[in-house]
Amino acid sequence: MGKKIPKVMAAQRDRFLAGAEENGINLKKAAHIFDLMEKFAGYGFNKSHSAAYALIAYQTAYLKAHYPLEYMAALLNSFLSNSDNLVKLLNECREKELEILPPDVNLSEWDFTVVGDSIRFGLGAVKNVGAAAVESIIEARADGGPFLSLYEFSERVDLQRVNRRVVESLIKCGAFDSLHPVRRQAIAALEAAMEMAQTIQKDRLSGQISMFGTFAGQQRNSEPPLPNIPEWNHRQKLAMEKEALGFYFSGHPLDGYEKEMKAFSIVDISSIADKTDGIQIILCGLNADLKEITTKKGARMAFLTLEDRKGTVEVVIFSDTYQSSRHLLDVDDPLLIVGTVQQEEKGAKIIAQRILTLLEAKEHMTQAIHIKLPAQTVTKENLADLKAILGRHKGDCKAYVHLCTDEHCEAVIRLGDRIRVKPDRSLIDEVNRYFGAEVVSAVLTNGPGPVRNSRINNRNNRQHRSSKFVSQF
Repeated sequence: MGKKIPKVMAAQRDRFLAGAEENGINLKKAAHIFDLMEKFAGYGFNKSHSAAYALIAYQTAYLKAHYPLEYMAALLNSFLSNSDNLVKLLNECREKELEILPPDVNLSEWDFTVVGDSIRFGLGAVKNVGAAAVESIIEARADGGPFLSLYEFSERVDLQRVNRRVVESLIKCGAFDSLHPVRRQAIAALEAAMEMAQTIQKDRLSGQISMFGTFAGQQRNSEPPLPNIPEWNHRQKLAMEKEALGFYFSGHPLDGYEKEMKAFSIVDISSIADKTDGIQIILCGLNADLKEITTKKGARMAFLTLEDRKGTVEVVIFSDTYQSSRHLLDVDDPLLIVGTVQQEEKGAKIIAQRILTLLEAKEHMTQAIHIKLPAQTVTKENLADLKAILGRHKGDCKAYVHLCTDEHCEAVIRLGDRIRVKPDRSLIDEVNRYFGAEVVSAVLTNGPGPVRNSRINNRNNRQHRSSKFVSQF
């Protein structure tokens, strides 16, 4: 395009000079003006845009730095109906330690709003809850004050705009938690609450409320208690939350697996777009969706949607890998995927090479375990008991014992090949229980393929065999 502009301009030179001459303008001056315009045509458009974008970038950076709550709230509101982008922005808020308050029928507006030093979740981000429903809720709240219960809420809002599906989504996402902390109880009472509210609203329209005066108040005071049933378990509660929002908000099924994920050099799904095509990585996530197909050759393969805290990615599981891991794809446990990145126009995919549960990975992908003990308190009896514990968990994994003398010095002893262990949770728990602390703190991993090996980085460590110590084994 840049090469064509001068030719186009050159074709206009004669017309420009002729017009200038007709208007009595000095031709030398007119030619100089045209030369300036011709030169500008080659770069001026790009530079003007660069200047505009630079100004916008400056303004954006200033707002983000000095008004982070207002900036992030505005950004969240621009993606109210896009759950994928909301997840990324909510994660960014958490990383910046910006508190996101949960949705609440008594406090939330349609948009995300700044409340003090926090951002209140907007009801507009809840699935199946439209603008008309939220408008009715806000109107009822403004007219009669905060809602007191699910029954009273159902009576006061316009049930033509706030139907059962709307209220169910609000309960599942936690918007009624301030009134009824046990969400399962609120869901169980929903049908009765809606039926009672419909009767009251119908009577109100027919004039019966004015005849009987305080009928509505009596109904409210005598509303039945919520069913006395236990809450859903953590996974079920989060699943309901995801159904209502499109993502997990109050927690995540991967909570509690941070140590294991860190030990295996696991990559966040959000970072895959920046990875080099063909590189091998390790992912950990949940089976969000699975599509199984039969190839032209009659083999079975699958496309797995893997989900972690920061997003989703498609994992292609070809027939060989599929056959060896099919039994794992129906479980609810976190999956560990070893695979290669495949960058495409529509985004990145992962070609799976190996699939394990996170629990299996501890056993199959661990190169060595390290047990740290304070040297000043270790006795012969301790060592004899430790040997017995390790003997009960025989396997192929190397074991190291660290004798820590102080904060800066420790002796690292590699146990012989006769003492190899199976590095499962029962071994780690038994050693930790015996010594009363998290002494099995370093698990070195060597995943299948070119996954980097961990190593001990203490400058003052001394790796050796102590004859006095080894004699205990």
